[in-house]
Amino acid sequence: MQNTTLKYNFKIRARHGLVVDNLSIHGRDEADAVRKLRQMYTHCEILESCIATGSRKTSPITFEEVVSLISK
Repeated sequence: MQNTTLKYNFKIRARHGLVVDNLSIHGRDEADAVRKLRQMYTHCEILESCIATGSRKTSPITFEEVVSLISK
């Protein structure tokens, strides 16, 4: 079984009125990401949410992939 996570971007208004933009949270689905968000920012208002493009993680990155990224 393969675990797939997505990255979700949020714009929220925190409990004291501060707006936090471009907040990225990984989750299996949007409900999972919202649950994690609400654990960190209790009583926040979600103003916007979307899936970050190109964020699908299907397998762990290998050592060779890391080396190829560094050597570019």
